[in-house]
Amino acid sequence: MTQQTFRRIVLGMSDAVEGAHMNHPDFRVKGRIFATLRPDHNSGVVMLTPEQQQRMLREAPESFSAESGAWGRQGCTRVHLDVADEELVGEAITLAWQNAVAAPRKSKTKPGARSGRRGSSKRA
Repeated sequence: MTQQTFRRIVLGMSDAVEGAHMNHPDFRVKGRIFATLRPDHNSGVVMLTPEQQQRMLREAPESFSAESGAWGRQGCTRVHLDVADEELVGEAITLAWQNAVAAPRKSKTKPGARSGRRGSSKRA
């Protein structure tokens, strides 16, 4: 599989758009990153749940590996493009896309910040 094939599959997902993050391509839906291409040109990343990641690692350990550290423990999964099966990568991309679409939107208000609305204070 090539980067172009990975990109084609990702951009085939409904409402997916390509952007850039930390000097490499990322792919988003609803403003959420669900896949990236690594700067090494040999791999991509899909944002899976830890359970989905474990399934991919069991089914195709030569094609997938967990990213290192906390990202990997949260489900970020590296796709080894040179050996990856297109159909299985397509399934992983679909799962990552579904995760991003289903994720609740984060509040733009910082925790503990005031909403800017003042309560009325009636004085007698």
